[in-house]
Amino acid sequence: MRQFLLGLVLLIVLALPPVARLLESIMIVHMHMQMPLLVLSGCLMARLFQLRYPAFFTKWNHNGIPGILLFTLIMVYWTIPKTMDETLTLQSAEWFKFLSLPFIAGISLRDSWGRLGLQGKHTLISIFAVKYLGMGLLYVNFPEQLCNNYLLLDQLTLGWGFLTTSVCMFIYLGYVAIFQPYANRTAHHLIDS
Repeated sequence: MRQFLLGLVLLIVLALPPVARLLESIMIVHMHMQMPLLVLSGCLMARLFQLRYPAFFTKWNHNGIPGILLFTLIMVYWTIPKTMDETLTLQSAEWFKFLSLPFIAGISLRDSWGRLGLQGKHTLISIFAVKYLGMGLLYVNFPEQLCNNYLLLDQLTLGWGFLTTSVCMFIYLGYVAIFQPYANRTAHHLIDS
């Protein structure tokens, strides 16, 4: 219950008009801070739903793949420049963002992450690393504004933010690929001896 309340308070604070306007006024903060915090609020609230409706989650998301696909679909939707731009001009798009990111993406991610195996988690990180690389290249190399409500400099900054995040994800995946087999061999050696 404490996690649920923490997530709910975070969602309410993010939805306050002055806070929402402040976070949405800078493109990179809108994409790389407000949206992940909305997903985090859903992750925190998800535990209560998992405890109240365990049969639902077990039936529809028993291996984590349906939930991760739903999470990925919502996250891809919100990285499309036009949809991000619409949240600043259409009240319905803003409401959809504040409902879909915590209550669909956040809850799906929390329920699915524990059900996925290590390979599934690394696959998801790989997909997002490639997606962020593509979005970064698009935002950096496109010569015109992709979002009418943001300056070209904001677009460039967001592009570099995507590229930096992508590079960090690739570094993590490389680290895991190099050191995970070594860690497994060491663990097996300690268990055998």
